[in-house]
Amino acid sequence: MAIRMPCIIKKSSTGGDVPKGHFVVYIGEKQKKRFVIPISFLSQPLFQDLLSQAEEEFGFDHPMGGVTIPCSEDFFVDLTSRLRKCQGN
Repeated sequence: MAIRMPCIIKKSSTGGDVPKGHFVVYIGEKQKKRFVIPISFLSQPLFQDLLSQAEEEFGFDHPMGGVTIPCSEDFFVDLTSRLRKCQGN
């Protein structure tokens, strides 16, 4: 019997701590916070909509080195919580 570990979304402050199967996004409208999230979120329609909005605002030039998403941290945490629940089903 396998033990299932939950997907964890974490705020990260250093650049070298991105585990395999994850990527970095910067969240915020003014002050950006760095999050490390699973790449599996890329296939989720809700996350794809959020990325489309980021593309409209920032294009493909991301000065912070990762994908920048212009939304509140609370919104992002709520969205990713819902995505985790979807992946659990």
